[in-house]
Order: sequence, then C-alpha cells, then structure tokens
Amino acid sequence: MRICSQLDVHEAELLTSMVGSMRELLLEREAAAPHDELSELTGIRTGHSAPPTDLTLGRLLPDFHRPDQDRELSADVVNGRFNGALRSVHEPHIIDAKLTAAQVVLDTVPPHGGDLALTEEQAMEWLTALNDVRLALGAMLGISEDTPDQLPADHPHAAHLDVYHWLTVMQELLVESLM
Repeated sequence: MRICSQLDVHEAELLTSMVGSMRELLLEREAAAPHDELSELTGIRTGHSAPPTDLTLGRLLPDFHRPDQDRELSADVVNGRFNGALRSVHEPHIIDAKLTAAQVVLDTVPPHGGDLALTEEQAMEWLTALNDVRLALGAMLGISEDTPDQLPADHPHAAHLDVYHWLTVMQELLVESLM
C-alpha cells in the first residue's frame, strides 16, 4: 500500500524547516543529558530527570504522571521522584522515536515539492512527526480551547495559526488514508 500526495515547493520547504527545527530542539535536549557512569557500564541509556524548562520541549516531553491524575499519591512524590525516575529511563527512547519520525519526513519530503509516495510504515512516522510539530507550534502559540479559528490578518500569529490548521488537515487526511 502506498499513500500518495503532492506538495508544492512552499509546503515542502515549510515542512522541512519545521521538522528540522523540532529535530534540533530534541538533539539539544539529548546532548544536554547528564553523564551517567552506571549507564556506560550497563549500556542502559539514561536521560534528564527534570522536565524541560522550555515550553515547546515541555509539550513534546511532558511528565508521565500529573498530581491531578491520582489523588492517592502526594504531589511531591509524583512531581519529584516518580516522574524523575520515569523520565530518566524513558526520555532517551522517546527522543529516539521522535528523531526517527522526523528523519523519515526529512528523507521523504520532495525537496522542491512534487509527488510524495509513502509506505504504511513511513506514513505512521509522518503522523508522529506531524503531531510533534503541531504540538510544538501549538505550545509556542499558546493554542487552547479559546483560540479562535482565525486571527485578524494583521495579528502577528495569524500566519502561524494558518500553518497550525494546515498541519491539522494534513494529519487528518493521513489518518483517513491509513484507515
């Protein structure tokens, strides 16, 4: 099964730029992970135990558990040791998966626009990367339930909101194609 579409040159450039920027954010986070001697001995990679302070990375790499999800655990346990331990063990693998998806997009997007033909596996990676780019852009724009569908043309985020909606449509069409 192949999923086929066409991208114009501006769409291809925009996707390449956005996915590349997100990839760079993730690579910076990965490179800044603390050095762990036990990790070197065991081969088990570890990452940060603290969540990202950057809003965009925070949306891409959220905590595993929030205090409002379980009233039985105290907030200090959930926010401290529990989330820190889970993050340290799992964040490297989550970053790897996001980087793999981003690379598939970068490898398959036609650089000057044109025909796009994806295998089912590539389409799944595209879904992951499109979702990540949407999440990152949504965090930067402060997208919420109250965000209008359109902003006035002279609003500084109007074009960015249009891109957010375009990514949403791409994601929906890809999901429909895969179903």
